[in-house]
Order: sequence, then structure tokens, then C-alpha cells
Amino acid sequence: MKTLRMSSYEEIAKNARLAGNILKTISNSDRSKILYKVHDGLKENSAAIEAANRLDLQISKNNGLSESLVKRLDLFKGDKFETMLQGIKDVADLEDPVGKIKMARELDDGLTLYQLTAPVGVILVIFESRPEVIANITALAIKSGNAGILKGGRESVNTFREMARIINSTIAKFEKETGVPEGAVQLIETRDDVSNLLMQDQYIDLVIPRGSNALVKQIKSSTKIPVLGHADGICSIYLDEEADLEKAKRITLDAKTNYPAGCNAVETLLINKKFPNWYEVLLNLSNEGDVTVHVTEEVKDAYVSKLKELNKYSAKIASKTVDINEEQDFDGEFLSLDCAVKFVSSTQNAIDHINTHSSKHTDAIITENEHDAELFLKGVDSSGVYWNASTRFADGFRYGFGTEVGISTSKIHARGPVGLDGLVTYQYQLRGNGQVASDYLGAGGKKAFVHKDLDIKNITL
Repeated sequence: MKTLRMSSYEEIAKNARLAGNILKTISNSDRSKILYKVHDGLKENSAAIEAANRLDLQISKNNGLSESLVKRLDLFKGDKFETMLQGIKDVADLEDPVGKIKMARELDDGLTLYQLTAPVGVILVIFESRPEVIANITALAIKSGNAGILKGGRESVNTFREMARIINSTIAKFEKETGVPEGAVQLIETRDDVSNLLMQDQYIDLVIPRGSNALVKQIKSSTKIPVLGHADGICSIYLDEEADLEKAKRITLDAKTNYPAGCNAVETLLINKKFPNWYEVLLNLSNEGDVTVHVTEEVKDAYVSKLKELNKYSAKIASKTVDINEEQDFDGEFLSLDCAVKFVSSTQNAIDHINTHSSKHTDAIITENEHDAELFLKGVDSSGVYWNASTRFADGFRYGFGTEVGISTSKIHARGPVGLDGLVTYQYQLRGNGQVASDYLGAGGKKAFVHKDLDIKNITL
């Protein structure tokens, strides 16, 4: 991986294309082997990476970066670094996504058509300050046979540079052994770099922006290259009138407080007015999770009245219950211990609200009513729709993808957590023995095609 400050952005893109052309011919075992070497290199140099990360953290705090963003920046909080390293090995151990036979059809005797998975080619990934993403995308790009050009957030530049140095030297050291070229993954640092590379549609095949809706829209309007958008995570949970109270309390607490800065954290809670003891869910969020609930006037009146009736309205609850800004709070991320709350009258009402306000990331229903659950699962137009489960499960690692390049809120060509399968497309291979089209019907000949589908389970190429 190279940190580049080159004047020729065309050269960056062209180098990526050349590297990609080599990568797609390298065996799965060699692509996996270099990932294990990268894992070992990052692990052995963890002290240097941590020092760079601490520098980024201090600079960000001095510059007044929000607490939620600082949390994303900290690579050594909890087990984040170890999880990042494990993710590299998990990707290395996954089945080869390249060259899978998706279809085999005999057109005629000795003339067989195959549809096989193939790398996209060159991907440009623009992501936020989370430094672990550089390792995630490096692993996914190499494993899937794609060359990658990465642009991280400026807040993590020192961490990126140190990790880039380690990954770059590791790939270079083992290039003769594995065949993976050093230019397989390149790191760029400035917005100008991105702007110029967005014009390199001759060489770059796919752009993956991870960030706000505004960023995704800006990227889409600035390039001819296809864009796979990872936008805001405006996730909602709907508490149906037949929700189980304990499930509702446990799931909403996890979805909001497990990692509030995550794009899969819940931001909106929709409550059916007929759900008994619904106020216990809000009480649990504030008492157990220190969550501030941003409530509509209708919810506030009912909530405060009920708690006073039960003698549960404390000074803490009063401070954790605020008036909602309906023009903003349903259409954006808090990324903090805050949650917008609204009453709805039915499952369809909840579906309508979500389809109007969500970013099409992940939304959930809590209910014991199968009919309502199925209506919600089919009616919500998001990449992930859950029944009685926390939105925090929206993650490539938890899905068994090893790691992810992002969570796509687009519909084409990949949706939801984008792992290896989202980084391959397909190509057709026709294997013959001298046949020509002019012998067949439709091109001047008389021979008819067989068009016999073959069982791909028994085919190896």
C-alpha cells in the first residue's frame, strides 16, 4: 500500500488497473497467504500503530472533535484492534469468491457457456475516520482480486500512514512469494485526490463512499463511475401492540447503547399506542442506558403523566426527557445516547414513517404477532429488516462475511453489509472446439442450438 502525493492522478488509477489485472490471475492460496502476512505485520507493529493512533486522538480532541467521532477514531478501545486483526484472518479463510461457476449451459456438442464470478477490477473507497477500515478493505480487496484506492478521514491520517507503511512493506517483502503486487492497494490523503480520481472512469470501476447522505450524493454527482453508497444509519425500531415487554426493553437498550456511534445504532423508536406498559421501555433506556429521549408532545404528555401516577417521575427522568425537533430528529443520526420517540397507530403507520424518513439501512419490529411481523418485513424498504432482534446485528462480521467494505443502502449491485460477494461481478466464458456462428440458425446456418443446462455441482474448470 502506498501513500501517494503524485501529480498524475491518471498514473495512480493506471497503476491500480495494472495491479488489478495481475491480482485476478493469482491463486486463492496466494491471495490468502499475503493476508496472513499482513495480519502478522500489523500485530508485530502494534506499538507503533498505537502511538500514531494516540497522536490522532490528541489532535482531534484539541480540535474539538465530537465525542462520538473520537470513539470511532480510537483503534485501541476495548478489543477493536484484536477484532480488526481477526477480521483479516477471517477473510483469508473464506471460500474463494473468484471463479465460482454460477451457470453452465451446453449450446452444442463441445460448445459450453459458463457464467463465472470475476473481480470488479479497481475500487475507490472513501471512508470516515475509523482506522480499522483500512485493514478491512485491504483484506477484502486482495481476497476478491480487486485493486483498491483508499481515502480515509483526515482525523486518522497518522494511523493510516503507519498502517500503510506496514502493509506496503509486507506486500513488497513477499511479492515474489505470493505474486501480489505492491500497488494492489494505494492510499490517498486529500479531497483534491478524490476529486481528480473521480474523473478516472477509464481505469476505476466502482466508487464506495462511506459517510453521510450528503457525501454520497456529492460523489454521485461528481463522477461517471458507478457508486455503491454507504449512507447514514437512520435506524428505527417499532414496538408493536403485541410486543413482549422484556424483549422490547432488552433489544432497544442494546440497539441504542451498545455502540451509539455506530451506523447500526437505533435512532428512532416508534411505539404503538396500544402496547401495554410501553413507558417501561423509555424508563429502561434512561435509567439503565443514560439515554435522552426526544419525544413528541403526545408521547411526553402520556409518559410524564403515567410516571407521576406510578411515582416514578424523578429528576433524572425529567432531565432525560426533552421535546423533539421533528424537522431534524427523524431525518438524521444522533450518534450519541439520544433517541427520537413517536407514537404510531398501526404497523402500516410505522412502515410509512420508516419508508419516509429512514436511510434504508436497518429497521426492526418487536412483536409476537407473526402477521404484523411479516407485513413489516415485506413492507419496509431497507437493506436490513429484523424481527425481534437488535439493529446492531447489521454488520459483515456478525453475518459471517469476515468483515465488510461498508453497508450499502443502494439496491444495485450489492445491498446491506458488503463483503466479498459484493466485490465480484461475473463474466461469460465460452469454451468450444472450432465452432463458428454462421453454422447456426440466426446467423445464416441450419444447425439448432441445444441449450441444455448442466449441473454445476459436478463441474470444475
